[in-house]
Amino acid sequence: MFRNYFKTAWRNLLKNKAYSGINVFGLAAGMAVALLIGLWVYYQYSYDKFLPDHHRLYRVQRNFNSNGDTLTFQTSSLRLADELKKGFPDIEAVAESDWMGWHGLMVGETKIYQNGGITGADFLLMFGFPLLKGNAATVLKDPYSIVLSQSTAKALFGDADPMNKMVRIDNQHDLKVTGILKDLPSNSNFNFKYIIPFAYKEAISPRGRLDHENFNNNSHQIFVKLKPGATYEQLAPKIRKITHIENSPNAQRSYVTLQALDRWHLYSKYVNGKDTEGFLEYVRIFTWIGVLVLLIACINFVNLTTARSEKRAKEVGVRKAIGSERKQLIIQFLAESFLLIMVAFCISLIGVQLVLPAFNTLTGTKMSIPYGSPVFWGMMLALVVITTLVAGSRPAFYLSAFQPVKVLKGSLGKGRSQSPFRRVLVVVQFSCSVALIISTIVIYRQINYAKDRPSGYDLARVVEMDMNTDLKRNFAAFKNEAIQQGLAASVSSASSPSTNVYWHADVDEWQGKRADETIEMGIIVTTPDYFNTLGMQLKEGRSFKHENDSVSVLLNEAAVAAMRLKDPVNQQINWQGGEYIVAGVVKDALMISPFTSADPTMFLIDNKPGSSAMLRIPAGVSTSDAISGLTTLFNKYSPAFPFTYKFADETYAAKFKLEMLIGKLAAIFAALAIFISCLGLFGLAAYIAEQRTKEIGIRKVLGASVSQLILLLTKDFLLLVMVSCVIASPLALYFLQSWLSKYSYRIDIGVMVFIWAALIAMIIALVVISFQAIKAAMMNPVKSLKSE
Repeated sequence: MFRNYFKTAWRNLLKNKAYSGINVFGLAAGMAVALLIGLWVYYQYSYDKFLPDHHRLYRVQRNFNSNGDTLTFQTSSLRLADELKKGFPDIEAVAESDWMGWHGLMVGETKIYQNGGITGADFLLMFGFPLLKGNAATVLKDPYSIVLSQSTAKALFGDADPMNKMVRIDNQHDLKVTGILKDLPSNSNFNFKYIIPFAYKEAISPRGRLDHENFNNNSHQIFVKLKPGATYEQLAPKIRKITHIENSPNAQRSYVTLQALDRWHLYSKYVNGKDTEGFLEYVRIFTWIGVLVLLIACINFVNLTTARSEKRAKEVGVRKAIGSERKQLIIQFLAESFLLIMVAFCISLIGVQLVLPAFNTLTGTKMSIPYGSPVFWGMMLALVVITTLVAGSRPAFYLSAFQPVKVLKGSLGKGRSQSPFRRVLVVVQFSCSVALIISTIVIYRQINYAKDRPSGYDLARVVEMDMNTDLKRNFAAFKNEAIQQGLAASVSSASSPSTNVYWHADVDEWQGKRADETIEMGIIVTTPDYFNTLGMQLKEGRSFKHENDSVSVLLNEAAVAAMRLKDPVNQQINWQGGEYIVAGVVKDALMISPFTSADPTMFLIDNKPGSSAMLRIPAGVSTSDAISGLTTLFNKYSPAFPFTYKFADETYAAKFKLEMLIGKLAAIFAALAIFISCLGLFGLAAYIAEQRTKEIGIRKVLGASVSQLILLLTKDFLLLVMVSCVIASPLALYFLQSWLSKYSYRIDIGVMVFIWAALIAMIIALVVISFQAIKAAMMNPVKSLKSE
């Protein structure tokens, strides 16, 4: 019986090639979008799930009470790590860490620059990172040991066995390779290429031991692993006030919390000390987009199938007359839908495989279709079955309900009873499509609005380098020679790069301070040419005179506003036991985020170079010539390190990466939604034109013009699109206002956005419908009426 159902379904599919093709490719496009978004969503949810005990791993965080506002910090003190190692039976292991950034590794003549970290001895064991060589329990026991990733070992040693061989770090110390770590997947919160034991940091410290005495030096990340069966809810009240054993303002205002590893990637936004959302917002948005695009494709199927119902009416009437039950007809029509949807699924699978490399490049992911996973095929079967039920149920129940007496007498209407239902579905389709068009326009407007916002400094032609030990030692000579050779107009260094602020600290004492008031302020330690190099403008007062101007500080406008200083120049500030005089005020620069206000920031001077070097290429020198000359100069003063650099303006532009990605994805999926909607509209228009062929012929004979006939065939469809625009606009406005609310610097959604979206939808729909309308209107009436 089922064989006959599928045989009949295949014949009907071949009999109506045009409409079957529209249905198949519409559904294939919808299923491809759903599958692609599904893979992307799974990729985001699977961050660090490769770790065996990911559900028991946590990061220690601090909630800090700053004048009534709760600020959350992911760095903690070594004393806190020591306290957590004592007397908490729910905790199985604790590991401190310091993510040291990019450092030079050298083996013989091979020099590479890699990102790594310093961690406690139990780090690899408690996280369960896969080691290809070495024992996780012992690889970090020796202070002068190093664990390399698989790719780093390959870069340094080639095909030779690296175990127990020496690697020189920062041209200072030789470390023995004690383990090889399997390269981490791209969907991991960790991206280190090597690990060094925390004991190494203490071994090379001038004091011999780092600060374990107080809770104020919050410059490390602490990780804990709970014992099996233990929960954070049990542990939370026990650790909340650990820091209160110390009588200092910072310790008394801090509360210890933990964030589960499973939440790091998706829950990065904190409100009042709680991780509420973050990237999860975008995951949910695109999940809904995938569902909507698939729904649009299903609506195409329903509309085209029910619109052509009278073509199958006699077949249904005859089958019922000879004894077929309605449930048999329902099964047959569902079987037809299932077959068609299976064909669409196979096409969608091929399509996803073809576009996946480009999609990975666009999104910066490394996704693949897991053909070998039974779970994947189970989910795909569920997708096909659900799509069959959503798309096939209405046609199956509608067609099987025909009464044989009316059908065989020829008294069945020409689908008029279904016309309102089809109109509702068309409105739903285009409402979704128009909402996506509006969203795409608003996202791109917000991105461009932020890009056009004055950044407060000039990063064009600014080159930045991470400082290394050799360059620090020879920085003065490097600077002078770069300027003398015409490779740089100015050279400076700082404790943070130009597009970030690495260090924040509390400022507790200034004139006009209220009781119990403190300000969390960005701290940047610079050299005298810093503001000139970055093109930052002085608003009032003076800049630093020289490298020994150590009692002077400069504030940005945000810091002056936060401290409520009316005449900031020459005001005194007490900070970390020292007294400083405000020498000047610089205009705000958007160092952290172009979408928010500038952070309050204080600039200090130091005669020692910081962790970042920056220089401005002179206006008359080509960038390529400058880089070539700087490479030679760098190798002269820092021969043990490879010359790596970044252009500051490119780093700043990368801050728009997430929003640009969201904008591109929204544009792509909006275009696909419109395409699928228009595919259905094209088929529906073709069917309506075919249904009204004789009517059009009669109207032409009676004198109707081509333009009148085109208007006759298009006006109903255009009216539906207009209704869709009216419905989509307030819905899109509601969700987009919610999305924009997270940006302090944002656009106002004007009425023109909705007008442009409506015009785009109307023009696209008109082009699609007009093809069939013009074709029908231009037909010779003799051909359409010759059978009468």
